[in-house]
This record gives sequence, C-alpha cells and structure tokens, in this order.
Amino acid sequence: MVNVDKDQRNMIIEGLIRAQEWEALVAILKKMPVVDVVEVLAQLEDDILIEVLGYFNVEEQGYIVSDFDLEKQLKVFDLLDRKSFADIFTNMASDIRADLYQELDREQQLQLLPFLNKKTREDVTHLSSYDPETAGGIMSTDFATLLENMTAQQAIEKVRMDAPSKKMIYYLYVVDEQMKLKGFTTLKDLIMAEPGTPVSEFLYSDYIFAHVDEDRESVASKIDKYDLVAIPVINQLNQLAGIVRHDEAMDVMRVEQTEDMEKFMGIMHTPAEEELNYIETKPVSHFRKRVVWVAILAVLGLLTGMVIHQFEDAIASLVILAFYMPMVADTGGNTGSQAATIVIRAMALGQVKVQQWLKILLKEARVSILLGLVIGVITFGNVLILTSLFNVPIPSELSLSFVGLGIAIALSLQVISSTLIGASLPLIVKSFGGDPAIVASPAITTLVDATGLLIYFSVATLMFF
Repeated sequence: MVNVDKDQRNMIIEGLIRAQEWEALVAILKKMPVVDVVEVLAQLEDDILIEVLGYFNVEEQGYIVSDFDLEKQLKVFDLLDRKSFADIFTNMASDIRADLYQELDREQQLQLLPFLNKKTREDVTHLSSYDPETAGGIMSTDFATLLENMTAQQAIEKVRMDAPSKKMIYYLYVVDEQMKLKGFTTLKDLIMAEPGTPVSEFLYSDYIFAHVDEDRESVASKIDKYDLVAIPVINQLNQLAGIVRHDEAMDVMRVEQTEDMEKFMGIMHTPAEEELNYIETKPVSHFRKRVVWVAILAVLGLLTGMVIHQFEDAIASLVILAFYMPMVADTGGNTGSQAATIVIRAMALGQVKVQQWLKILLKEARVSILLGLVIGVITFGNVLILTSLFNVPIPSELSLSFVGLGIAIALSLQVISSTLIGASLPLIVKSFGGDPAIVASPAITTLVDATGLLIYFSVATLMFF
C-alpha cells in the first residue's frame, strides 16, 4: 500500500469487499486511522461486519466500536454473545461505554455485567450514575495520576502501569493519597526532568478544572477558551473524578449548536435522537419536531391577515401599496432574524449580559437607522423605476415622487422596528430564565410581518389619505 493515494486505496478496498477477501481487507484497514476504518465497516452488512471485526484483536475492536454511532454499537451488542461483547466493551473508551451502557435496558445490563471485570464494572456503573448533561456525564476515567513525592523515574513507571490511551498521555495529573487534585504536569516535562527530580518541582499548581455537576456546555466552553487538550473534573471533596477531552468537548459544542439552530428555526429538539443523522431519523420523528411551531405560526399568521383586512380600503384606493407588500414582509423578516441571531450569539459567547439590554438596544437602534436609510433609498428608486415600467396606476392628486417617499419612509421604519424586535425578544426570554434560542426565526418573521404591515399602512394612511 506504499504510495497508493486514497482513491486507489478505496478501489482496492471495494474490490476486496466484493471478493470477500476479509484477511486482505483487514490487513489494509489496520494501517488506516480508526475513523476511516469505521467508514469502511459501516458499508458492510451486519453479519459480515461481525465476521470482519473478528479479524481484529479485542483492543482494536474496542477502538473501532467506540467510534461507531450509537445505533451501530447497539447492533453489535445484539449480534454478539454477551461474553464476546464484554471483551470489546472493556476495551472501549470509558465515557463512550458508559453512554452505551445507559442505552441498554435493565435486563441487557444485567446480562452484560457478570462478564465484566471488577474495574470495568465499577467504572461503568460509576460513570453511568451522572446526569448526561453534566461534566460527570461526559468525563472519562482514561488518565494517569502521579504523587507529589514521586521522582521523575518513579513517575514514568507509574505512567506505564496506568497505561492511559495515546489520546490522553500528554497531561499527567498529580494527586495526594486521597486522590485530591494538586495540579498537573506534562509528559514532555516528565521526560526532560532528571530521573531523581521530585514531581513537585515541575508541577503546575495553577490549573483550570470543572466540577462533576457542572453543565457540559460550560465545560466545553472552558476547554475552548483556554485551548486545553483536556480538563480535570473534581467532585465535592476536590478529588479527581475524571477528565473531559477536547474531542468530547467538540462533540458537545456540535450537539448544543445543532440544538440551538433547531430551536431558532422552530424545530423541536429531541435529545434521544441527537446521535442520529438526517437519513437515520424516521420521517415521523422529523414531523414531530416541526409540526408544533408550524401549527402555532399558522395561527399567528392570522394577525397579518387581520392587518390587511383592516386596511383593505387603502389598498383598493391605492393599488401600488399592494405591489410593495412582499418587500415589507421580506425586509422585516430578514432584519429581525439578523438582529436576533447576532444577540443570541453574543450571549452564547458571554460577550453580553441581559443587564446590558439598554446598551444592546441602543447599538441595534443605531445600526437599524443606517440600514433603514439604505433600504429607504433603494425603495424610493424601486418605486420610481418599477411604477413607470409596469404602468402601475396612482391617483392624479398624488405625485409619483411623493408616493415613493411615503413607501420608502414606511420601509425604513419597518427596518428599525424589526431590528429592535429581533434584538429584544432573546433578551426578554433570557431575563425570564428561558433559552434565547426558543425565539424561533419563523416566530420573529411572523411577528415582524404583522407589525411591519401595520406600520406600512399606517404611514400610507397618514400621508396619502
């Protein structure tokens, strides 16, 4: 496989799969990153997948199954006898196997536990006891510990004995006899130290940590903010309970961002399905996630109809007003959603707080005035050009320029009001302890449509009638 590019390698793999040359296939797979191996194995039928897995040793099987999605992990559990699966389970990443264990029903858990060694059994039941939304729910026990009074040579021997995975060999955590965290050192510092140097001399005692009951999004933010490979997690006694790796933090941030995006677009988030992708999620699940907001907004949409009905005489008298109604709706929805998105993002990143609402609204007001001026100029030009091109009739007592000015003023005011509404709603929801993301973009659009048309026709009534 030397000097074979990815496309050629994939062609060879496809040929081996068709020929069912499993030994040759596994020989190639063993030279590939685990994530690529998982992509190849995901293409296989379930019974063939189990057969191919058997060509790997149990440690390799643990790495591979750890990278499977939850549905595939459960499928492997169902297809293997409990003893065989227990060997794989023991070699899986501690945090991932705890998540899998929680997905098994009580009977399945009881079938698996007798085949696990004491250390694995205690570890998985301990990690499974934490709320999945907390640091404890995502932490791993795959780490190495040292004592302050150890020498560098003794510490190296201890690391070999703990045998953490290659993912977490960089940070080494220093504890006392009661497992209370004192600090950390790095593998580089340990290797560079003289064999007889005490660990305490190259110990970093100023460190960032998380509590076991801390929200997982907060933990992920710490890892991102301080650019950490991992963060230690301590319990109420300041004892080292586990660590959260940067890759786990990235997964958390991806899930949270997806959840916020779904909420903002009016899609109900379903935690049970966060591990499933679009194709794997059943149509009825997509329906359940979308139908609530769609139904609510359909009812709220009556407000727009009521506003139009209230001003139907003005529309009949000045047909040109109907010509620019879609522009009112589109402009208001766009500016309102933009403002809401910016404010929600700023709050999520900790850049602003609800207490700064006045400062936020003043800033958005200044921005909206500038936007309104631009939209006003564009609208005035549109009215002059399009009205002439399409021969849209206007009453003889009104000049085209005056009508264009009125519509431009209405659109400018719509931009200002929509921006302030979009910026205000997330702040209001947050002040009541809610999630700003639930101020869905469709909801904002529906609200600003109604208010925009009200402003539009009110200005027209005042200026033209």
